Amino acid sequence: MAVVVFRGGTVRIDGHQPDVDRLVVVDGTIAESWHPVPDDAEQVDLEGGLLLPAFGDGHAHPLLAGRERRGPELRDAASVAEIVARVGAWAARSEAPWLVGGSYDATIVPGGMFDARWLDEAVPDRPVVLHAWDYHTAWVNTAALREAGVDADTPDPPLGRIVRRDDGSPLGTLVERPAIDLVLDRAPHAVVAADVEALVWAGEQLAARGISWVQEAWTEAHDVPAWVTAARSGRLRVDADLALRADPTRWPAQLAELRRTADAVAGEPGLTCRTVKFFVDGILENHTAHLLECYHDAETRGLPNWQPEHLRDAVAACDAAGFDVHLHAIGDAAVRAAIDAAEGIADSLRRGRRLTIAHAQVVDPADLPRLADLEVTFCFQPQWAMADAVMTDLTLPRLGPGRERQYRMRAAQAAGARLSFGSDWPVTSPDVLAGIRTAVTRQDADGAPTGGWQPDERLTVDDALDAATSGVAFQAGDQDHRGLCAPE
Repeated sequence: MAVVVFRGGTVRIDGHQPDVDRLVVVDGTIAESWHPVPDDAEQVDLEGGLLLPAFGDGHAHPLLAGRERRGPELRDAASVAEIVARVGAWAARSEAPWLVGGSYDATIVPGGMFDARWLDEAVPDRPVVLHAWDYHTAWVNTAALREAGVDADTPDPPLGRIVRRDDGSPLGTLVERPAIDLVLDRAPHAVVAADVEALVWAGEQLAARGISWVQEAWTEAHDVPAWVTAARSGRLRVDADLALRADPTRWPAQLAELRRTADAVAGEPGLTCRTVKFFVDGILENHTAHLLECYHDAETRGLPNWQPEHLRDAVAACDAAGFDVHLHAIGDAAVRAAIDAAEGIADSLRRGRRLTIAHAQVVDPADLPRLADLEVTFCFQPQWAMADAVMTDLTLPRLGPGRERQYRMRAAQAAGARLSFGSDWPVTSPDVLAGIRTAVTRQDADGAPTGGWQPDERLTVDDALDAATSGVAFQAGDQDHRGLCAPE
Protein backbone atom coordinates (compact mmCIF):
# COMPACT_ATOMS: atom_id res chain seq x y z
CA MET A 1 0.00 0.00 0.00
CA ALA A 2 1.44 3.34 -1.11
CA VAL A 3 0.47 6.28 1.10
CA VAL A 4 1.26 9.91 0.33
CA VAL A 5 0.49 12.72 2.76
CA PHE A 6 0.29 16.35 1.63
CA ARG A 7 0.70 18.73 4.56
CA GLY A 8 2.12 22.11 5.52
CA GLY A 9 -0.33 24.22 3.53
CA THR A 10 -3.99 24.61 2.66
CA VAL A 11 -6.01 21.93 0.90
CA ARG A 12 -9.12 23.25 -0.85
CA ILE A 13 -11.80 20.56 -0.98
CA ASP A 14 -14.27 22.71 -2.91
CA GLY A 15 -16.00 26.04 -2.45
CA HIS A 16 -18.65 24.62 -0.11
CA GLN A 17 -16.57 22.80 2.52
CA PRO A 18 -13.95 24.21 4.88
CA ASP A 19 -10.34 23.98 3.79
CA VAL A 20 -8.18 21.40 5.56
CA ASP A 21 -4.48 21.26 6.35
CA ARG A 22 -3.60 17.83 5.00
CA LEU A 23 -4.60 15.32 2.31
CA VAL A 24 -4.00 11.57 2.49
CA VAL A 25 -3.74 9.57 -0.74
CA VAL A 26 -3.73 5.77 -0.63
CA ASP A 27 -2.81 3.88 -3.80
CA GLY A 28 -3.65 6.92 -5.88
CA THR A 29 -7.05 7.52 -4.27
CA ILE A 30 -7.92 10.28 -1.80
CA ALA A 31 -8.68 8.80 1.62
CA GLU A 32 -10.47 10.14 4.66
CA SER A 33 -8.26 12.55 6.60
CA TRP A 34 -8.24 10.26 9.62
CA HIS A 35 -6.88 7.32 7.61
CA PRO A 36 -3.96 5.66 9.44
CA VAL A 37 -0.65 6.88 8.10
CA PRO A 38 2.22 4.38 8.25
CA ASP A 39 5.68 5.51 9.32
CA ASP A 40 7.06 4.99 5.82
CA ALA A 41 4.42 7.13 4.11
CA GLU A 42 5.74 9.68 1.64
CA GLN A 43 5.44 13.19 3.05
CA VAL A 44 4.96 16.14 0.68
CA ASP A 45 5.50 19.58 2.22
CA LEU A 46 3.22 22.15 0.60
CA GLU A 47 5.47 24.89 2.00
CA GLY A 48 2.54 27.09 2.89
CA GLY A 49 1.00 26.76 -0.56
CA LEU A 50 -2.47 25.86 -1.79
CA LEU A 51 -3.43 22.40 -3.05
CA LEU A 52 -6.40 22.47 -5.42
CA PRO A 53 -8.41 19.86 -7.29
CA ALA A 54 -7.26 19.39 -10.86
CA PHE A 55 -8.70 21.88 -13.30
CA GLY A 56 -10.90 21.03 -16.25
CA ASP A 57 -11.32 22.86 -19.52
CA GLY A 58 -14.97 22.93 -20.48
CA HIS A 59 -14.47 24.15 -24.06
CA ALA A 60 -11.24 23.82 -26.02
CA HIS A 61 -9.86 22.54 -29.31
CA PRO A 62 -6.61 20.66 -28.56
CA LEU A 63 -6.39 19.15 -32.03
CA LEU A 64 -6.61 22.55 -33.72
CA ALA A 65 -4.01 23.90 -31.29
CA GLY A 66 -1.66 21.04 -32.13
CA ARG A 67 -2.20 21.46 -35.84
CA GLU A 68 -1.30 25.15 -35.63
CA ARG A 69 2.24 24.17 -34.69
CA ARG A 70 2.75 22.65 -38.13
CA GLY A 71 2.43 26.06 -39.74
CA PRO A 72 4.09 29.39 -39.05
CA GLU A 73 3.50 31.24 -35.79
CA LEU A 74 1.19 34.08 -36.81
CA ARG A 75 -0.68 35.13 -33.69
CA ASP A 76 1.85 37.77 -32.66
CA ALA A 77 2.31 39.19 -36.16
CA ALA A 78 1.47 42.88 -36.01
CA SER A 79 1.02 43.62 -39.73
CA VAL A 80 -0.02 42.05 -43.00
CA ALA A 81 3.55 42.36 -44.24
CA GLU A 82 4.81 40.35 -41.27
CA ILE A 83 2.26 37.58 -41.86
CA VAL A 84 3.07 37.44 -45.56
CA ALA A 85 6.80 37.19 -44.84
CA ARG A 86 6.28 34.31 -42.40
CA VAL A 87 3.98 32.49 -44.81
CA GLY A 88 6.53 32.90 -47.58
CA ALA A 89 9.28 31.41 -45.41
CA TRP A 90 6.95 28.56 -44.43
CA ALA A 91 6.14 27.82 -48.07
CA ALA A 92 9.85 27.77 -48.92
CA ARG A 93 10.40 25.01 -46.35
CA SER A 94 7.39 22.92 -47.34
CA GLU A 95 6.62 20.80 -50.38
CA ALA A 96 2.98 20.25 -49.35
CA PRO A 97 0.52 20.85 -52.20
CA TRP A 98 -1.74 22.82 -49.85
CA LEU A 99 -0.61 25.11 -47.04
CA VAL A 100 -3.20 25.24 -44.25
CA GLY A 101 -2.33 27.10 -41.07
CA GLY A 102 -3.23 29.79 -38.60
CA SER A 103 -4.14 31.60 -36.69
CA TYR A 104 -3.81 35.32 -37.35
CA ASP A 105 -5.03 38.39 -35.47
CA ALA A 106 -7.97 39.79 -37.43
CA THR A 107 -7.75 43.18 -35.70
CA ILE A 108 -4.69 44.27 -37.68
CA VAL A 109 -6.88 45.07 -40.70
CA PRO A 110 -9.91 47.36 -40.38
CA GLY A 111 -13.03 45.23 -40.24
CA GLY A 112 -10.96 42.03 -40.28
CA MET A 113 -11.24 41.60 -44.07
CA PHE A 114 -8.06 40.32 -45.77
CA ASP A 115 -7.21 40.32 -49.49
CA ALA A 116 -6.06 37.21 -51.39
CA ARG A 117 -3.59 39.32 -53.38
CA TRP A 118 -1.59 40.01 -50.23
CA LEU A 119 -0.93 36.30 -49.81
CA ASP A 120 -0.24 35.93 -53.54
CA GLU A 121 2.90 37.99 -53.05
CA ALA A 122 4.34 35.17 -50.94
CA VAL A 123 2.74 32.08 -52.50
CA PRO A 124 1.26 32.56 -55.97
CA ASP A 125 1.38 28.93 -57.11
CA ARG A 126 -0.10 26.83 -54.28
CA PRO A 127 -3.32 27.13 -52.30
CA VAL A 128 -2.93 28.82 -48.91
CA VAL A 129 -5.65 28.78 -46.24
CA LEU A 130 -5.10 30.67 -42.99
CA HIS A 131 -7.59 30.57 -40.13
CA ALA A 132 -8.29 33.72 -38.19
CA TRP A 133 -7.95 33.49 -34.42
CA ASP A 134 -11.71 32.89 -34.15
CA TYR A 135 -11.80 29.92 -36.59
CA HIS A 136 -15.02 31.37 -38.00
CA THR A 137 -13.13 33.26 -40.70
CA ALA A 138 -10.38 32.29 -43.14
CA TRP A 139 -8.01 34.18 -45.40
CA VAL A 140 -7.08 32.42 -48.65
CA ASN A 141 -4.94 33.22 -51.65
CA THR A 142 -6.02 33.32 -55.28
CA ALA A 143 -4.70 29.81 -55.96
CA ALA A 144 -7.00 28.41 -53.26
CA LEU A 145 -10.01 30.23 -54.72
CA ARG A 146 -9.10 29.00 -58.20
CA GLU A 147 -8.64 25.40 -57.02
CA ALA A 148 -12.09 25.50 -55.42
CA GLY A 149 -13.72 27.18 -58.40
CA VAL A 150 -14.82 30.16 -56.32
CA ASP A 151 -15.27 33.25 -58.48
CA ALA A 152 -17.62 36.17 -59.03
CA ASP A 153 -20.38 33.82 -60.17
CA THR A 154 -20.19 31.57 -57.10
CA PRO A 155 -23.19 32.17 -54.86
CA ASP A 156 -22.80 32.40 -51.11
CA PRO A 157 -23.42 28.95 -49.63
CA PRO A 158 -26.25 28.57 -47.15
CA LEU A 159 -25.02 29.75 -43.74
CA GLY A 160 -21.75 31.14 -45.11
CA ARG A 161 -20.49 34.26 -46.85
CA ILE A 162 -17.88 35.03 -49.48
CA VAL A 163 -16.59 38.56 -48.89
CA ARG A 164 -16.43 40.34 -52.24
CA ARG A 165 -14.83 43.31 -53.92
CA ASP A 166 -16.96 45.99 -55.52
CA ASP A 167 -16.94 44.09 -58.83
CA GLY A 168 -18.29 40.92 -57.17
CA SER A 169 -15.06 38.96 -57.27
CA PRO A 170 -14.05 37.17 -54.05
CA LEU A 171 -11.79 39.28 -51.86
CA GLY A 172 -10.05 36.37 -50.17
CA THR A 173 -11.91 36.32 -46.84
CA LEU A 174 -14.42 33.54 -46.22
CA VAL A 175 -16.90 33.75 -43.36
CA GLU A 176 -18.22 30.69 -41.46
CA ARG A 177 -17.65 27.02 -42.17
CA PRO A 178 -19.85 26.54 -45.25
CA ALA A 179 -17.88 29.24 -47.08
CA ILE A 180 -14.51 28.12 -45.71
CA ASP A 181 -15.28 24.53 -46.65
CA LEU A 182 -15.78 25.51 -50.29
CA VAL A 183 -11.99 25.67 -50.26
CA LEU A 184 -10.96 23.28 -47.47
CA ASP A 185 -13.03 20.43 -48.89
CA ARG A 186 -10.54 20.39 -51.77
CA ALA A 187 -7.55 20.12 -49.44
CA PRO A 188 -6.25 16.74 -48.25
CA HIS A 189 -7.15 15.75 -44.68
CA ALA A 190 -4.39 15.67 -42.12
CA VAL A 191 -2.45 12.42 -41.77
CA VAL A 192 -3.50 10.46 -38.67
CA ALA A 193 0.07 10.04 -37.42
CA ALA A 194 0.64 13.80 -37.60
CA ASP A 195 -2.60 14.45 -35.76
CA VAL A 196 -1.61 12.01 -33.03
CA GLU A 197 1.58 13.99 -32.47
CA ALA A 198 -0.50 17.17 -32.40
CA LEU A 199 -2.71 15.65 -29.69
CA VAL A 200 0.27 14.48 -27.64
CA TRP A 201 1.78 17.97 -27.67
CA ALA A 202 -1.57 19.59 -26.88
CA GLY A 203 -2.17 17.20 -24.00
CA GLU A 204 1.21 18.03 -22.54
CA GLN A 205 0.35 21.73 -22.65
CA LEU A 206 -2.95 21.15 -20.85
CA ALA A 207 -1.48 18.84 -18.22
CA ALA A 208 1.32 21.31 -17.49
CA ARG A 209 -1.36 23.82 -16.54
CA GLY A 210 -3.07 21.47 -14.09
CA ILE A 211 -5.84 20.34 -16.44
CA SER A 212 -6.90 16.69 -16.24
CA TRP A 213 -10.04 16.69 -18.44
CA VAL A 214 -11.00 18.62 -21.55
CA GLN A 215 -14.14 19.00 -23.61
CA GLU A 216 -12.96 18.83 -27.22
CA ALA A 217 -15.68 21.15 -28.43
CA TRP A 218 -15.63 20.47 -32.17
CA THR A 219 -14.97 17.07 -33.70
CA GLU A 220 -15.54 16.00 -37.29
CA ALA A 221 -15.75 12.33 -38.25
CA HIS A 222 -12.33 12.47 -39.93
CA ASP A 223 -10.76 13.70 -36.66
CA VAL A 224 -11.84 10.68 -34.61
CA PRO A 225 -9.20 8.15 -35.79
CA ALA A 226 -6.37 10.30 -34.42
CA TRP A 227 -8.04 10.54 -31.01
CA VAL A 228 -8.67 6.80 -30.91
CA THR A 229 -5.11 6.00 -32.00
CA ALA A 230 -3.67 8.29 -29.33
CA ALA A 231 -5.91 6.75 -26.66
CA ARG A 232 -5.09 3.16 -27.59
CA SER A 233 -1.37 3.88 -27.56
CA GLY A 234 -1.61 5.42 -24.09
CA ARG A 235 -0.41 8.80 -25.33
CA LEU A 236 -3.33 10.97 -24.29
CA ARG A 237 -2.02 13.19 -21.52
CA VAL A 238 -5.49 14.26 -20.33
CA ASP A 239 -8.90 12.64 -20.44
CA ALA A 240 -11.17 14.02 -23.14
CA ASP A 241 -14.73 13.97 -24.35
CA LEU A 242 -15.35 14.52 -28.06
CA ALA A 243 -18.27 16.72 -29.10
CA LEU A 244 -19.37 15.70 -32.59
CA ARG A 245 -20.57 18.62 -34.72
CA ALA A 246 -24.20 18.62 -35.79
CA ASP A 247 -24.48 19.80 -39.39
CA PRO A 248 -27.75 21.66 -40.04
CA THR A 249 -27.53 20.86 -43.75
CA ARG A 250 -27.48 17.11 -43.02
CA TRP A 251 -29.92 16.96 -40.15
CA PRO A 252 -31.76 14.81 -39.04
CA ALA A 253 -30.23 12.06 -41.17
CA GLN A 254 -26.83 12.77 -39.59
CA LEU A 255 -27.94 11.68 -36.11
CA ALA A 256 -27.62 7.97 -36.84
CA GLU A 257 -24.08 8.54 -38.11
CA LEU A 258 -23.17 10.44 -34.94
CA ARG A 259 -24.52 7.60 -32.80
CA ARG A 260 -22.41 5.04 -34.71
CA THR A 261 -19.29 7.19 -34.34
CA ALA A 262 -19.84 7.64 -30.61
CA ASP A 263 -20.49 3.92 -30.08
CA ALA A 264 -17.23 3.08 -31.87
CA VAL A 265 -15.28 5.27 -29.43
CA ALA A 266 -16.88 3.78 -26.32
CA GLY A 267 -14.40 1.99 -24.08
CA GLU A 268 -11.26 3.70 -25.33
CA PRO A 269 -8.98 4.59 -22.38
CA GLY A 270 -9.35 8.16 -21.24
CA LEU A 271 -11.68 9.00 -24.11
CA THR A 272 -15.44 9.40 -24.41
CA CYS A 273 -17.69 10.64 -27.19
CA ARG A 274 -20.97 11.43 -25.50
CA THR A 275 -21.70 14.97 -26.71
CA VAL A 276 -23.15 16.67 -29.78
CA LYS A 277 -22.00 20.20 -30.57
CA PHE A 278 -24.31 22.77 -32.13
CA PHE A 279 -23.05 26.02 -33.60
CA VAL A 280 -26.27 27.93 -32.99
CA ASP A 281 -24.76 31.05 -34.55
CA GLY A 282 -21.40 32.58 -35.44
CA ILE A 283 -19.49 35.47 -33.88
CA LEU A 284 -20.09 39.18 -33.45
CA GLU A 285 -16.87 40.29 -35.09
CA ASN A 286 -17.92 39.10 -38.56
CA HIS A 287 -21.65 39.84 -38.13
CA THR A 288 -22.68 36.17 -37.96
CA ALA A 289 -23.74 36.02 -34.30
CA HIS A 290 -27.55 36.03 -34.13
CA LEU A 291 -28.97 39.12 -32.44
CA LEU A 292 -32.50 40.07 -31.45
CA GLU A 293 -31.98 43.49 -33.03
CA CYS A 294 -29.80 44.56 -35.94
CA TYR A 295 -26.11 45.23 -35.56
CA HIS A 296 -25.20 48.83 -34.90
CA ASP A 297 -23.00 48.98 -38.01
CA ALA A 298 -24.89 46.70 -40.42
CA GLU A 299 -28.49 46.06 -41.44
CA THR A 300 -28.48 42.45 -40.36
CA ARG A 301 -29.33 40.43 -37.27
CA GLY A 302 -26.66 37.86 -38.09
CA LEU A 303 -26.48 34.44 -39.66
CA PRO A 304 -28.17 31.80 -37.47
CA ASN A 305 -27.23 28.22 -38.27
CA TRP A 306 -30.35 26.78 -36.63
CA GLN A 307 -33.80 28.27 -36.49
CA PRO A 308 -35.18 28.04 -32.93
CA GLU A 309 -37.83 25.42 -33.68
CA HIS A 310 -35.34 23.26 -35.58
CA LEU A 311 -32.79 23.58 -32.78
CA ARG A 312 -35.35 22.57 -30.18
CA ASP A 313 -36.28 19.46 -32.18
CA ALA A 314 -32.64 18.56 -32.83
CA VAL A 315 -31.64 18.89 -29.17
CA ALA A 316 -34.59 16.72 -28.16
CA ALA A 317 -33.52 14.11 -30.72
CA CYS A 318 -29.97 14.12 -29.32
CA ASP A 319 -31.33 13.68 -25.83
CA ALA A 320 -33.45 10.73 -26.95
CA ALA A 321 -30.36 9.23 -28.61
CA GLY A 322 -28.42 9.41 -25.33
CA PHE A 323 -26.22 12.42 -26.06
CA ASP A 324 -25.32 15.40 -23.92
CA VAL A 325 -25.50 18.70 -25.78
CA HIS A 326 -22.99 21.55 -26.14
CA LEU A 327 -24.35 24.74 -27.71
CA HIS A 328 -22.19 27.54 -29.09
CA ALA A 329 -24.35 30.65 -28.63
CA ILE A 330 -22.92 34.17 -28.89
CA GLY A 331 -25.74 36.57 -29.73
CA ASP A 332 -28.77 37.19 -27.53
CA ALA A 333 -31.11 35.58 -30.07
CA ALA A 334 -28.91 32.48 -30.16
CA VAL A 335 -28.75 32.30 -26.37
CA ARG A 336 -32.54 32.58 -26.23
CA ALA A 337 -32.87 29.73 -28.73
CA ALA A 338 -30.45 27.64 -26.65
CA ILE A 339 -32.48 28.23 -23.49
CA ASP A 340 -35.65 27.35 -25.42
CA ALA A 341 -34.00 24.06 -26.42
CA ALA A 342 -32.99 23.40 -22.81
CA GLU A 343 -36.56 23.88 -21.68
CA GLY A 344 -37.58 21.21 -24.16
CA ILE A 345 -35.52 18.59 -22.33
CA ALA A 346 -35.89 19.99 -18.80
CA ASP A 347 -36.97 16.63 -17.37
CA SER A 348 -33.89 14.92 -18.80
CA LEU A 349 -31.66 17.62 -17.37
CA ARG A 350 -33.10 16.99 -13.92
CA ARG A 351 -32.32 13.28 -14.38
CA GLY A 352 -28.66 13.90 -15.24
CA ARG A 353 -28.46 14.83 -18.90
CA ARG A 354 -26.00 17.68 -19.46
CA LEU A 355 -26.69 20.75 -21.59
CA THR A 356 -24.00 23.39 -21.83
CA ILE A 357 -24.33 26.83 -23.41
CA ALA A 358 -20.84 27.94 -24.37
CA HIS A 359 -19.77 31.59 -24.62
CA ALA A 360 -23.18 33.22 -23.83
CA GLN A 361 -21.61 36.51 -24.80
CA VAL A 362 -24.78 38.61 -25.01
CA VAL A 363 -27.85 37.59 -23.01
CA ASP A 364 -31.11 39.49 -23.04
CA PRO A 365 -32.00 40.38 -19.43
CA ALA A 366 -35.47 38.91 -19.94
CA ASP A 367 -33.93 35.46 -20.41
CA LEU A 368 -31.92 35.35 -17.20
CA PRO A 369 -34.85 34.46 -14.89
CA ARG A 370 -35.58 31.43 -17.07
CA LEU A 371 -32.39 29.79 -15.81
CA ALA A 372 -33.75 29.31 -12.29
CA ASP A 373 -35.67 26.15 -13.15
CA LEU A 374 -33.13 24.62 -15.53
CA GLU A 375 -30.06 22.48 -14.87
CA VAL A 376 -28.04 24.37 -17.46
CA THR A 377 -24.30 25.10 -17.46
CA PHE A 378 -22.98 28.35 -18.91
CA CYS A 379 -19.41 27.68 -20.02
CA PHE A 380 -17.70 31.06 -20.13
CA GLN A 381 -14.32 31.89 -21.61
CA PRO A 382 -13.16 34.25 -18.86
CA GLN A 383 -10.13 35.62 -20.71
CA TRP A 384 -12.55 37.31 -23.11
CA ALA A 385 -14.21 39.35 -20.36
CA MET A 386 -12.00 42.41 -20.67
CA ALA A 387 -11.56 45.45 -22.87
CA ASP A 388 -8.82 44.14 -25.18
CA ALA A 389 -8.24 45.09 -28.84
CA VAL A 390 -10.83 42.62 -30.10
CA MET A 391 -13.43 44.09 -27.78
CA THR A 392 -12.67 47.76 -28.45
CA ASP A 393 -11.83 47.58 -32.17
CA LEU A 394 -14.26 44.95 -33.44
CA THR A 395 -16.90 43.84 -30.94
CA LEU A 396 -18.20 47.06 -29.40
CA PRO A 397 -18.52 48.88 -32.74
CA ARG A 398 -20.67 45.98 -33.95
CA LEU A 399 -22.96 46.02 -30.92
CA GLY A 400 -23.24 49.76 -30.43
CA PRO A 401 -24.62 51.69 -27.44
CA GLY A 402 -26.92 49.87 -25.07
CA ARG A 403 -25.58 46.37 -25.72
CA GLU A 404 -22.18 46.61 -24.06
CA ARG A 405 -23.13 44.08 -21.36
CA GLN A 406 -21.24 40.88 -22.13
CA TYR A 407 -20.03 37.71 -20.40
CA ARG A 408 -22.44 38.21 -17.52
CA MET A 409 -20.94 35.59 -15.26
CA ARG A 410 -22.18 36.93 -11.97
CA ALA A 411 -25.67 37.67 -13.29
CA ALA A 412 -25.99 34.21 -14.84
CA GLN A 413 -24.88 32.57 -11.60
CA ALA A 414 -27.31 34.66 -9.56
CA ALA A 415 -30.11 33.71 -11.95
CA GLY A 416 -29.47 29.99 -11.40
CA ALA A 417 -27.05 28.88 -14.11
CA ARG A 418 -24.17 26.63 -13.17
CA LEU A 419 -20.83 28.10 -14.27
CA SER A 420 -17.92 26.34 -15.89
CA PHE A 421 -14.81 27.74 -17.54
CA GLY A 422 -13.25 26.88 -20.87
CA SER A 423 -10.38 28.46 -22.74
CA ASP A 424 -11.49 27.91 -26.35
CA TRP A 425 -7.79 27.22 -26.97
CA PRO A 426 -6.19 28.03 -29.46
CA VAL A 427 -8.43 31.11 -29.65
CA THR A 428 -6.99 32.04 -26.27
CA SER A 429 -4.41 30.48 -23.97
CA PRO A 430 -5.24 27.34 -21.94
CA ASP A 431 -3.78 29.08 -18.88
CA VAL A 432 -6.53 28.51 -16.28
CA LEU A 433 -4.99 30.87 -13.76
CA ALA A 434 -5.08 33.70 -16.28
CA GLY A 435 -8.76 33.02 -16.82
CA ILE A 436 -9.46 32.99 -13.10
CA ARG A 437 -7.62 36.28 -12.69
CA THR A 438 -9.70 37.91 -15.43
CA ALA A 439 -12.97 36.51 -14.05
CA VAL A 440 -12.18 38.01 -10.66
CA THR A 441 -10.78 41.37 -11.82
CA ARG A 442 -12.27 41.92 -15.33
CA GLN A 443 -8.85 43.41 -16.12
CA ASP A 444 -5.96 42.53 -18.40
CA ALA A 445 -2.58 41.35 -17.13
CA ASP A 446 -1.49 44.98 -16.64
CA GLY A 447 -4.47 45.75 -14.42
CA ALA A 448 -6.46 47.79 -16.94
CA PRO A 449 -9.01 49.20 -16.79
CA THR A 450 -8.86 50.43 -13.22
CA GLY A 451 -11.66 48.80 -11.27
CA GLY A 452 -12.36 46.29 -14.02
CA TRP A 453 -14.47 46.19 -17.19
CA GLN A 454 -18.15 45.96 -16.23
CA PRO A 455 -17.01 45.32 -12.65
CA ASP A 456 -20.41 44.27 -11.31
CA GLU A 457 -19.94 41.02 -13.26
CA ARG A 458 -16.76 40.08 -11.39
CA LEU A 459 -16.73 36.72 -9.61
CA THR A 460 -15.26 35.97 -6.21
CA VAL A 461 -12.08 33.90 -6.11
CA ASP A 462 -14.04 30.94 -4.71
CA ASP A 463 -16.66 31.13 -7.45
CA ALA A 464 -13.99 31.35 -10.15
CA LEU A 465 -12.10 28.38 -8.71
CA ASP A 466 -15.34 26.39 -8.58
CA ALA A 467 -16.09 27.19 -12.22
CA ALA A 468 -12.66 25.87 -13.24
CA THR A 469 -12.92 22.71 -11.13
CA SER A 470 -16.27 21.43 -9.84
CA GLY A 471 -18.18 23.41 -12.47
CA VAL A 472 -16.38 21.66 -15.31
CA ALA A 473 -16.76 18.34 -13.50
CA PHE A 474 -20.53 18.84 -13.36
CA GLN A 475 -20.56 19.77 -17.04
CA ALA A 476 -18.75 16.49 -17.71
CA GLY A 477 -21.30 14.53 -15.67
CA ASP A 478 -18.46 13.40 -13.43
CA GLN A 479 -18.92 15.58 -10.35
CA ASP A 480 -18.46 12.63 -7.96
CA HIS A 481 -14.96 11.86 -9.23
CA ARG A 482 -13.52 15.16 -10.44
CA GLY A 483 -13.31 18.75 -9.31
CA LEU A 484 -12.87 18.24 -5.55
CA CYS A 485 -10.22 17.02 -3.12
CA ALA A 486 -12.35 14.58 -1.15
CA PRO A 487 -12.82 10.81 -0.88
CA GLU A 488 -15.16 9.33 -3.48
